[in-house]
Amino acid sequence: MQTFDHFALSSDTLAEGATHVETQTGLTMGPGGKHARMGTHNLLSGLGPAEYFEVIATDPEAPPLDRPRWFDLDRRAGPPRIGNWIVRTDDLDALVATYPQAGRPLTFERGAFRWRMAVPDNGILPYDGCFPALIQWDSAPPSFPDIGARLTGFAIRHPEAAELGPLLASLIDDPRLSVTQGPRRIAATLDTPDGPRVLA
Repeated sequence: MQTFDHFALSSDTLAEGATHVETQTGLTMGPGGKHARMGTHNLLSGLGPAEYFEVIATDPEAPPLDRPRWFDLDRRAGPPRIGNWIVRTDDLDALVATYPQAGRPLTFERGAFRWRMAVPDNGILPYDGCFPALIQWDSAPPSFPDIGARLTGFAIRHPEAAELGPLLASLIDDPRLSVTQGPRRIAATLDTPDGPRVLA
């Protein structure tokens, strides 16, 4: 069974991404850390007991890598935006066998967290990142500072929605997820202490 895990807002810098979140939603991002294997770092905020979101950016202190970064961060340009989303599974190997376009399973750790994640060799997920990354938590699922927001809608717009929609429906059953035709965009609707806000 697959469930929604988190979404990732990509930005040139963490400060710029955090400002974008606060401007659109009034929410303040929590602390984060570094992904040494991918040369990135992030800020994290909980969306209840089992979901969260992150701001992610290239770590300027990271040494040169021998592979592309995940989430297509080597090519990103422009203002912050939701670049990717991540689906949780309890059997990553079986899921990758069904969806090989998700990439190869790689192992990660940070502090008490241990996880495996499918990452394409070129760092670019299908459908311009609208196809999700796949993750399996090998430690207890993470719990991050709860900022009082809940995810109530997750809208994906893509020129190839006619193909993407059925593909995602075969992967995850989540009534908050919608897929429509049009220029590429991912938008999360959040129920916040100040009412509903849309983050894109």
